[in-house]
Amino acid sequence: MFFKQLFDKKLAQYSYLIGCQASGDAIIVDPMRDIDQYYELAESEGLTITAATDTHIHADYVSGLREFAERGVTVYASDEGDKDWKYEWLLDSDYNYELVTDGDSFSLGNIKFDVIHTPGHTPESVSFLLTDGAAADEPMGILTGDFVFVGDVGRPDLLETAAGQEGAMKPAAKALYQSVVQFKSLPEYLQVWPAHGSGSACGKALGSVPESTVGYELRFSPAFNAATTENEFVDFVLDGQPEPPLYFGRMKKVNKEGPVVLGTLPNPPKMSVSEIVNTGGLIVDTREAAEYMEGHLEGSLLAVFNGSFNTIAGSYADADADLYLVIEEDNLEEAVRDLIRVGLDNIEGYVTPRMLRDWDGSLTSIETIDFDAVEEHRQANDSIVLDVRKATEYAEGHLPDAINIAHTRLADELDKLPKDKQLLVHCAAGGRASYASGLLDKEGFDVQWVDDDYENWEHKYADKKDKAAAQ
Repeated sequence: MFFKQLFDKKLAQYSYLIGCQASGDAIIVDPMRDIDQYYELAESEGLTITAATDTHIHADYVSGLREFAERGVTVYASDEGDKDWKYEWLLDSDYNYELVTDGDSFSLGNIKFDVIHTPGHTPESVSFLLTDGAAADEPMGILTGDFVFVGDVGRPDLLETAAGQEGAMKPAAKALYQSVVQFKSLPEYLQVWPAHGSGSACGKALGSVPESTVGYELRFSPAFNAATTENEFVDFVLDGQPEPPLYFGRMKKVNKEGPVVLGTLPNPPKMSVSEIVNTGGLIVDTREAAEYMEGHLEGSLLAVFNGSFNTIAGSYADADADLYLVIEEDNLEEAVRDLIRVGLDNIEGYVTPRMLRDWDGSLTSIETIDFDAVEEHRQANDSIVLDVRKATEYAEGHLPDAINIAHTRLADELDKLPKDKQLLVHCAAGGRASYASGLLDKEGFDVQWVDDDYENWEHKYADKKDKAAAQ
């Protein structure tokens, strides 16, 4: 058996290429949308991809399952859960597909996949027990998707907090508890292969180790240690979950109804700065924050080309907008992959940072300040402080009277902010606040970016009165 775990660092996502070396067949588990990477790897190993599967309807990226179906590959998809969470694009289609439920199994050469329904993170979630029939008649591991991570379990609140299904999170948490109880009966030697690692917003405390075992998770995972009773587990798993990025709800809908088939990656042309300005499209500026603040094209968003790039672009950009990038040419292909993975397909052109520097047109800027200046504004009572950290961070301490909206949810809550007052935007160290400042500037707010560490304000200005008010 050939087994390869592939990791996308920006989305903290694991997919798997598993192949039977006797038959030459291979399957991809939880594929991303740019499936050319899997074909390239399979070919290098002398394997042919004949099947693909998802463990559930994903919320954090566009699945590659439909791209595989378009190429005639057999796709396996869960038929568990309620009527609202089915793979609608597969039903009654001409694709070569098989719907699976708890207790089903399918094989690929000598490799057997046994299906276990593991609801909670999503109603239709399944896990796969993997048996290498050439070596054994019992499973060696389990592909858990977003059910069990290393050191955590999948969050059960997303149908409510991301997809807007009111009242869904507590029943989902109870379903997750039952899945956890079922998991406890598995052999402890089984390897655990999750769909995400550290950095994913699909849980609150995912480990960075790429795999685990059932026994290790039962002994040391805080989530399993909390599963002594249903009530204790439900309270634990719902407490402190981070705000999901705004695009998560859109991803659930896209993966349920069916992503647009790409076939090949978009290939945006190089344009002049004047040309992209005149298109009226959405400009995404990938330069460092300080460069953007000093001068950027009016109406452009900041999404620095780093580990947060696709999360920021996915949370701030309209999926139907024509996108134009300010980006180094060497980063263009990777940026295109990042964008299509979160459903931003209309990438129509780009310019380089040097072209922008050499342009003789006008740029707009955002003033950069520190917490000393914030305190001066506070004392003058002439501005509003916007804290774009997570709610859990805000609860631990914040500036008095600061408004708190997590930076990845901001685009949906702009109506909570006044346009007749200046906004002083901060986070813990400036990074998240820079993205939020760019969005607010684009939307016509009067903004100052706080490029400073929150701890500096605490040390210098949080006297006893302020500390009491901030609690």
